[in-house]
Amino acid sequence: MTNGIPRLMRGGLSGLLACGAGRATQSLASTVNLQEPASVLARNVYDLHTIITLICVVIFIGVFGVMFYSVYAHRKSKGHQAAQFHENIKVEIAWTVIPFIILVLMMFPATRTVLEMKDTSAADITIKVTGYQWKWGYDYLQDGFGFYSTLTTPVAQIEGREAKTENYLLEVDNPLVVPVGKKIRVLITADDVIHSWWMPVFSVKQDAIPGFVRDSWFMANREGTFRGQCAELCGKEHGFMPIVVEVVSEPKYVAWVAEQKQKAAALADDPSKVWDLAAMAARGGKVYSNNCVACHQATGKGVPGAFPALDGSPKVNGPKADQIHILLNGVLKDGKPTAMVSFAKQLSDTDIAAAITYTRNSWGNKTGEVIQPAEIKVARQ
Repeated sequence: MTNGIPRLMRGGLSGLLACGAGRATQSLASTVNLQEPASVLARNVYDLHTIITLICVVIFIGVFGVMFYSVYAHRKSKGHQAAQFHENIKVEIAWTVIPFIILVLMMFPATRTVLEMKDTSAADITIKVTGYQWKWGYDYLQDGFGFYSTLTTPVAQIEGREAKTENYLLEVDNPLVVPVGKKIRVLITADDVIHSWWMPVFSVKQDAIPGFVRDSWFMANREGTFRGQCAELCGKEHGFMPIVVEVVSEPKYVAWVAEQKQKAAALADDPSKVWDLAAMAARGGKVYSNNCVACHQATGKGVPGAFPALDGSPKVNGPKADQIHILLNGVLKDGKPTAMVSFAKQLSDTDIAAAITYTRNSWGNKTGEVIQPAEIKVARQ
């Protein structure tokens, strides 16, 4: 769960090195400080972090320096008597006014930065970000397409059977792609529990709350691939829903959008199409791998005590209407809750039909039934 986080969150001490020694110390600073900013807003936050840290260090040195000097130079063994400051108006004014002035000086740059972070107006591109257990969904509202972004780190690495790669737990199949130099407004929500969309290099960290839409923004100032994570404990697989943003040039972005529109059109399914068992099960295997394997495992054996096994399950091998109801609603027909989340919004009719067909004809389950998209459409209604 925490394998990727230390590389995203760094300490603050070397910000002092960067200020005192300039850019020559940047390589050293980046190993223990905040990530190198990739936007103007993130740079402002980075500089604010450095300024506040310097002020705190100066106060620390001043207060403790005076305290240690006083203890040493006015110790009892030298015959000094403790001074009495009871109801000393000058001292009381000093220790009230000086902290107030310091707080005001810190308030101005902090307030300016916070107001800038909240200004989502005049955006060039608006993207809806939806958190799911446990992946992210991205909808490009102005271009009419969307996709899911899922962890691609191999299970063998997670289980320790293979060596971990550089981007362990921070790699996905479909990154969020945006153009450099454009203001990107992100509308952030969730479908099940509270998540948090966190991209340190852009200074964006916004909770994704079911039933609410909250917004934030960023404008990348350089091309590259940048990584973040869900920063809200959202369940068993919380550590396995990374965020990857790929910043490209304007021409590359335009070409990518055109390609995505073509893919979306090609994937649009005919809801009246009748599938055979082999084709539907093959598609269902991919849907299962992307959405179900984390809980129910590739073997269909589930996780004892947490997620039920599908292999040999009476619900999987029983009436298909019951299984369809569970996938669409996340509850049993009698209203009893299950560990399943609702896939009604996440998956199309064809994908839900494919997943059910796959589970009813895999491992030890051999029902021979093919669930058709039309049946899911009827069940939704």
